[in-house]
Amino acid sequence: MSRSPVLPGSVPLLIACALGIERFALRGGDREGAPGPVTVLRTGMGPRAAEAAVSRALGPGRPAGAAAVIASGFCAGLAPGMHPGDLVVADETRGPRGSTACTGVELLAGALARAVPGRTVHTGPLTGSDHVVRGHERAGLRATGAIAVDMESAATLWSALRAGPRPVAAVRVVVDAPEHELVRMGTVRGGISAFRVLRAVLPAFFEWHRSLLLPRR
Repeated sequence: MSRSPVLPGSVPLLIACALGIERFALRGGDREGAPGPVTVLRTGMGPRAAEAAVSRALGPGRPAGAAAVIASGFCAGLAPGMHPGDLVVADETRGPRGSTACTGVELLAGALARAVPGRTVHTGPLTGSDHVVRGHERAGLRATGAIAVDMESAATLWSALRAGPRPVAAVRVVVDAPEHELVRMGTVRGGISAFRVLRAVLPAFFEWHRSLLLPRR
């Protein structure tokens, strides 16, 4: 299991997402309060694309090389009772290379609850997949203890820590859930709800980033 230490001083923030619509939402959010340079990186879909894009962005000599990293975007909820627009804060991401522990989980969950009042914030393991998960696969992943699944977060955080020690986190917005799968009629509304929530999360990301950079006494 990889663990990321808190970095002293001011460092950039890299927010990695897969889709153009996710990048549009994150770039269109409120940038006030950012403690340093912020980059929203569109990686492309799937773990291989995420790994390649993050490795390039954090490579030697790159401006974002020492950045704290947040994997963000949409996800599929696994737990019964989840709804589109709910937030997932990973305490760890799970992928083929093992699990990666996330930094400042409780701090980030609290910041999100304040930034997006009225939305449920779930914390727990976020598992990876190389394809869209539906039906019985969802139940199988839930049986492992995971609360949500997406295709890029595990690869993003693994690649970030491979490039060097740094704070890492994963925050996803539920776009479909066991009772609200995207293939059903009426889920367009759920997608719009998830988009609006994703657009509102940046102040919480900045609070997380700023708090981690404060000197410890």
